[in-house]
Amino acid sequence: MPEAMPPLLYGTAWKKERTSWLVELALRLGFRGIDTACQPKHYDEAGVGAGVAACLARGLTRESLYLQTKFTPLSGQDPERVPYDRKADLATQIRQSCERSLEDLRTTYLDGLLLHSPLPSSAQTLEAWSILEQLVHEGAVRSIGISNCYTPALFRTLCETTTVKPSVLQNRFYAKTGYDVELRALCRTHAVRYQSFWTLTANPHVFRDERLLAIAARHGKTAEQTFFRCLMHEGIVPLIGTTSRDHMQQDLDCTRFELAPHEVRLTLGLLGVR
Repeated sequence: MPEAMPPLLYGTAWKKERTSWLVELALRLGFRGIDTACQPKHYDEAGVGAGVAACLARGLTRESLYLQTKFTPLSGQDPERVPYDRKADLATQIRQSCERSLEDLRTTYLDGLLLHSPLPSSAQTLEAWSILEQLVHEGAVRSIGISNCYTPALFRTLCETTTVKPSVLQNRFYAKTGYDVELRALCRTHAVRYQSFWTLTANPHVFRDERLLAIAARHGKTAEQTFFRCLMHEGIVPLIGTTSRDHMQQDLDCTRFELAPHEVRLTLGLLGVR
């Protein structure tokens, strides 16, 4: 489990031409973790690098940051903007993607490199994982993980049979998958950080519930802040994708108050999770 991972990350998907400015703003306000992907279809990874560079020029240190990106398989790429040789073998594609990310982010190492999704077969996923392991051994990457993995058996295989174990599982946090109860239990067993995305968007019903609103009022916080804090108490690292300065500041404030155990249980109960 990488010690450098902060309690919440700034997510950079779909920011387009605003990416650099928003990343710079997030870092100036206090975010120290950035999530991106080598996937021009949805991310401006070079824009992330420009935003980071602007803050490094003002005195922020690279060592204080957690920079996480992803290798996106060909099926998830825009055919007109594939950031690696689409005709190359899988190992070459992953290495080229990593090299592109290092260049985009203007860094000599990645704190985290994730598979953006499992590959079509378990064998291919394990093949890809072996390349990520090599990148760790070579020093280009400090920790590895996987995103959009909702199959406990596959995740258990990664945790129990690989040489370099997953440090991160990043999934949508929503009712369709039962909030990944089994997967999150595996994360706790194997010291893996569970990162949530789509955390607010997928759960609008929670923020209208009078019980959550009452907890929020007791702490002088918003329902959204209270929900994020509950998840942090559960060991979850939320991805924050807001483009609002005020919301960024509110999200950072989530680390500065505590919920009582019964408040955490009640909030999780609103999701049907015990």
